[in-house]
Amino acid sequence: MKSITSSIVGLGIAIAMVSACSTKTESNLTVSGLNPAAFDTIINEKPVKLYTLKNSKGMEVCITNFGGRVVSLTVPDKNGKPTDVVLGYDNIAQYADTVNSPSDFGSSVGRYANRINKGKLNVDGKAIQLPTNNFGHCLHGGPSGWMYQVYDANLLNDSTLELSIVSPDGDNGFPGTVKATTTYKLLSDNTLDIVFEAETDKETVINMTNHSYFNLNGDPSKEGMDMVLYVNADNYTPADSTYMTTGEIKPVEGTPMDFRRAHAISETINDTTFDQIRNASGYDHNWCLNTYKDGKGDDTTVAASLYSPKTGIFLEMFTNEPGVQVYTGNFQGTGISCKHGIKYPKHVSVCLESQKYPDSPNKKDWPSPYLKPGEKYYSHVAYRFSVK
Repeated sequence: MKSITSSIVGLGIAIAMVSACSTKTESNLTVSGLNPAAFDTIINEKPVKLYTLKNSKGMEVCITNFGGRVVSLTVPDKNGKPTDVVLGYDNIAQYADTVNSPSDFGSSVGRYANRINKGKLNVDGKAIQLPTNNFGHCLHGGPSGWMYQVYDANLLNDSTLELSIVSPDGDNGFPGTVKATTTYKLLSDNTLDIVFEAETDKETVINMTNHSYFNLNGDPSKEGMDMVLYVNADNYTPADSTYMTTGEIKPVEGTPMDFRRAHAISETINDTTFDQIRNASGYDHNWCLNTYKDGKGDDTTVAASLYSPKTGIFLEMFTNEPGVQVYTGNFQGTGISCKHGIKYPKHVSVCLESQKYPDSPNKKDWPSPYLKPGEKYYSHVAYRFSVK
């Protein structure tokens, strides 16, 4: 077998890939049509693989420990047809190539999901400057955040995968050595249950999330804004033209941000008379969840949901976090060939990212993202699938 080694320019990631193992056969493909051999490699001297979780109800979730990414998520539609409902690539080389195919598809984001204003924050009385990688802000933990790192993987059973990472003091400018885990568990009721945990040896900020792009229609070659969205939130946090929260919390009442009545996203996403939609070319905003009160989140009550009238697939989201970032794939449409050769159009998908509000380290009145030694960070999100 011939080993191919290449250097990915953006992060300097060294990849050794065994090309002779990439031949597809029907017997070794996942239900979603992935070839696990296309993910079997070494990155930064750590093994990378594709892990498959299954349950008895016909649900399958494929995850790579590179970035802790959900690569495919297959559920039955209203006719019982297995349907992959997330975007992604079908090989590890594209996930690792931040120059030609950059993405946060399906990733376990850390240390800090979403944006920190101008990369500036104050921790333990010290001013810290983080790298800026998005419109002058620090996004998703910086240019080499955890979605571009290799997690250590422990497949506990056929339905549970534990991923762990050690982020050293100063990683992308963040203080403290952080030990973090992401645990994916596939439940018997077709729920993908995700728990994020972390500890630190110095005060720091933590805000982890899953960044799956959901298209429940079964055809990601076409725009998906006919999907029906519900968000259990009376308020949202407005953002400026650089996608940075202004510090305000405003009511959704009377605006295109009101999804308390579930409706097709297409009904409001093109209302460019509303500055928030005009600035973002769609939705890329944080909603303040009604399920979070008095410093606690109720992860037994639906925080948001998404529904496809085409396939009948219904997704309900539960979380203990105060916010959810709804992103409608406004930066899709790049012409890059993705999973199974499909080129995703703009507005093909919806992300439902559980989180602290964006730039919470710089907004003192918002739920705190700070973690101190001796404390434990715990974040829970669950995506439950059914059919209508």
